[in-house]
Amino acid sequence: MNWNFPTVLTLLRIAAALALPVGFLVLPRPYADLFALVVFVLASLTDWIDGYLARAWKQVTKLGAMLDPIADKAMVVIALLVLGVYSSWALPLLLPASIILFREVFVSGLREYLGETAGTLKVTVLAKWKTTVQMVAITVLFGHGIFEHYVGMAILGMDRTIVGGILDGTVEDEVGLLWKLTAMDWTGWGGLVLIWLAAVLTLLTGWDYLRKAWPYSKGA
Repeated sequence: MNWNFPTVLTLLRIAAALALPVGFLVLPRPYADLFALVVFVLASLTDWIDGYLARAWKQVTKLGAMLDPIADKAMVVIALLVLGVYSSWALPLLLPASIILFREVFVSGLREYLGETAGTLKVTVLAKWKTTVQMVAITVLFGHGIFEHYVGMAILGMDRTIVGGILDGTVEDEVGLLWKLTAMDWTGWGGLVLIWLAAVLTLLTGWDYLRKAWPYSKGA
């Protein structure tokens, strides 16, 4: 096999995907969320870096071309699985995450069915945007878990009167509860909006791939 630095980066991205659930199994919250956030961001950056280096250094290989989409799908699928288990927003995420996962299975099935003609399903600009939005959404949702923990820590031991006073401005916010609540709300709702946007882009790209593959299915 032709090993090179871009291919090693791709393999590291696959390893990072597998590290996400391990982090939640061995680390307490919010350190698990922080670990997932850092690992996911770094791994997402390698998605751009390895492709850029492979082209710039003329090190595009069949192995790298095979592993790159596997790494992308592994990162997204495993991250969504982790969020589905550990995020307090698991229920609102269920439908958009299911759409994204179904599309990945569907397109993989199309590529396998097309065999040698699978090259007709080339990655489009819209598909790249879909991947980018997915990764940003997941990053934001991991951030939500961190802020959610610190909001819980901030109100630990407070009675409802004090919390209400902080919220309406009659009690001094000595623990930074307001900004933590704001960050928690923005990352929660923002992540949900982004994951739905990713789901819509997922449907559009899935339909585009089906449209391109349809002529090859006639007479099958």
